[in-house]
Parts: sequence; structure tokens; C-alpha cells
Amino acid sequence: MSIEITKATDDELDDWNRYVERSPHANPFHRLGSLETMADHANADLHPLIGFKGQEPVGIFPIFEIERMGVSTVFSPPPDLLVPYLGPALCNVEKLKQRKRERRHEKFIDGCFEWLDRACDPRYVHLNTDPRYDDFRPLGWNGLEASPNYSYRVDLTPGADDLLKRFSSDARSNVKNGAPEHCTIEEGGEDAIRRIVTQVSRRYDAQDEYYAVTPAFVIDLRERLPDGCVRAYVCRVDGRFVGGMITLEDDDIIYRWQGGAKHDADVAANDLVDWHIMRDAIDRDIDGYDLVGANSRRLNGYKAKFNPELRTYHQAERAGPALQVAREAYLRLR
Repeated sequence: MSIEITKATDDELDDWNRYVERSPHANPFHRLGSLETMADHANADLHPLIGFKGQEPVGIFPIFEIERMGVSTVFSPPPDLLVPYLGPALCNVEKLKQRKRERRHEKFIDGCFEWLDRACDPRYVHLNTDPRYDDFRPLGWNGLEASPNYSYRVDLTPGADDLLKRFSSDARSNVKNGAPEHCTIEEGGEDAIRRIVTQVSRRYDAQDEYYAVTPAFVIDLRERLPDGCVRAYVCRVDGRFVGGMITLEDDDIIYRWQGGAKHDADVAANDLVDWHIMRDAIDRDIDGYDLVGANSRRLNGYKAKFNPELRTYHQAERAGPALQVAREAYLRLR
């Protein structure tokens, strides 16, 4: 089996989003508009790799190269933008028998790393894979060490009434009667994005933690992705902004991405926003609500009260002989 790995040409990029839509491992961050926005805001060189078996696409693998102190480092996704999942995504594998699927996957990953080693010669590689990408052996065979991370996903398919019954008692109490009269939740535009991101940034600052997501980055994502892919849900009490959530979505999953900062309102604003998002997603026939992250003991108690399923995704890393230099170069990006 021969698989050719190329960096996508302009003509091939015209079909990139079609490959994303056909892959069981891809998400909205794999879309070309997302990748170009990430490259711009991370000051990185984007290498959108595609593998072909003849004329048939077998996989995509977006790579971001960042050079610091003469050291080439590659990422998928780039650091600090809080993009949860990216990495390789296979195409046209669902109907293949196990042996053929594994061989195709192996040769695709081998070819991508042969391309990277030849074109970039990276001293450090860092990936975060989608939870649905579940075979890490080809990454390990190319020198990467994978470690598990966790997220939560709420199954929306039972519908709103059955879903509410599964919530914890305090979550049900907070949302079963809807928002009180003096509280409104609605979608907003650029101003809503600025308010949500700024609120989260201030919360990080108050905890002396680093936060590199900017309103400009999120607004650019919204402009470059299809209508409705990026949504900003805002909660106001007596007309005053108190919080909100920025989501991304595709046909199957909506991702709880940025927001949910602590507030001083007299209502359960975050519970109400999450419930509003879930009901909206159910109305659009979306199957799951990815809560994006279950690695924080401090935050997991809140997310777990929606009775989500625990999902595993992986961080994979490879470092060359200049490990310490590469790690220092990575830390300077933070």
C-alpha cells in the first residue's frame, strides 16, 4: 500500500473542509478557517498535511511549526490558545476491515512524520488528539509518548425532559423553572464575545494564572467559520452582563469552550446558561454537549452535576536530543 503525504496545495485546500466533514475524528477546530486563525494568532507556520491513496484521501493532519532560538517545534494544536483537540483525523476508514484499517492508519502516520522530519526537523512535538481518535500505536511507533487526559460529554439524545431528570438535585432546582424574570439569556455578537473573554481573562488574572485567548482571536474564528459554528450566549440580570459561554459546534457535538467565570449575581447564571445551550442544541438535533475538560478537581464538581459521560483524549509528546532547549523554547511561548 502506497500513501502519498503532501502539504495541501491551494486546490487541495478547497476540499479540506469536505475531508473534515467526512472524518470520524475531526471537529470544528480542524476546519480550514480555524486552522488559519490559529496560525495567525499563534504566529505559527501552518502545514496542512493530507494523505492520499491514489486519488482517495486517507487522512488529514494539521501541524503548526514555531521556531524559537533556532529550535523547530511543532504542535497540533498550537500552544496557549486553549484549543482542546486537534491532531490527525482519518478519512474513509469506517467500512474497512480491521487489518486494512490499521495498515492504512500506520502508513499515514509514518508518512506524516517522515514529511515533518524532512521538512521541519523538529526537536519537540506536541499533540492533543480528539477523544474519538483512539488508536495511538502509530504515534508511539514514531517516538511519541501518549498520556491520557479527560473530558465530559453530556448525551443530549434523550431530550430535554429526560436529560433534566438525570441532573443532580441542585442543578435541577436551579434550572427547572427557567430563568427568573429579571434574568435573560440570549445569543450575542462581537460585543458578547468581548465581554465573555474579558471576564474570563480577569478571573485568570485574579488567580495569577496565564490566559492568552483574546477577543480578536474568537471574533476571527467566528468570521472564518460557517454561520452558527461559533455562538456567544450571554446572561444578564436586570440588564447587567453577569456571564456567558462561547461554544463551537458541528452537526453532532457542541463544545463548551470559553466562559463560565465566577460572578456576583443572585441567580445561578452558569447553570442557566448551560441549560439554555443544551436545549438549543437539542432543538438543532445535536447529539452531545462536550464540556471541554475534566482534569481540574476544582471545576469537575460543577460539570459532573449534569451527569456527563467521562471521555478520554490524549496528549502525545516527542522530544529530540535537545530536549531541555526545546522545552525552554516552548515555555517562552507562554
